[in-house]
Amino acid sequence: MSTLNDQHYIDKILQGETNAFAVLVDRYKNMIFTLALKMVKNREEAEEVAQDTFIKAYSSLNKFKGDSKFSTWIYRVAYNTCLDRLKKNKKEDLNISIDEFSAHLIKTMDNALSALEEKERKQTIQNCLNLLPREENFLLTLFYFEDQSLEEIGKIMNINANNVKVKLFRSRQKLAVILKKQLEPEIVDYYERER
Repeated sequence: MSTLNDQHYIDKILQGETNAFAVLVDRYKNMIFTLALKMVKNREEAEEVAQDTFIKAYSSLNKFKGDSKFSTWIYRVAYNTCLDRLKKNKKEDLNISIDEFSAHLIKTMDNALSALEEKERKQTIQNCLNLLPREENFLLTLFYFEDQSLEEIGKIMNINANNVKVKLFRSRQKLAVILKKQLEPEIVDYYERER
C-alpha cells in the first residue's frame, strides 16, 4: 500500500474535508514533538508547542504554496512557535565556550564516536546535544537526524544556506567540546595518540 503524498491531504483539507488533517498530524507529530523538546527542553511545554504548531499549521494551511516540502514548512512553523515560547519564558541558554577548540578536535571526536557501538553512539550524541543551546541542538538535529538539507534548514530557520553552514560549523565545534568532556578519557587518549 503506497502512502499518498502530503499535497493530496492538503488539497482535501482546503476543499473542506477537515478530518484529512489527522493524517498530517499523525505523519509529523513525533518529529514536531522531538524538535520542540530539543528547543524548549521541557516535556509538557514541548507537547503544548507541538499542539500549537498543528493549530497554526491548520489555520494557515492556505498560505502553504508548495514551493518547499510540507515537512520543511511545518518545521518552520514549529521552530517559530518554539522561539515564541522561549521569548515568553525568557530562559537562559547554557553558554559553551569554544576557546579550547582546535580543528583537530572534531576529527578526534568523530573517530572516538565511531569506536562506540551504534546505539551507545546515538545515546552519547543525544546526551551531548541536550547540553547545547536550543537553537544549535535544533540545527544539528535537523541536519543529522532528520536529514534536512542546508536549503531546507535555511527555510525553516529563516536564514540563507550559507548562514546555516556557518551555524552548523560553530554548533559542531561546541558539540566537539562537549563530546570531549563526556567521552571516556581513554577513548579520547587513544585517538589523540593515533594522530
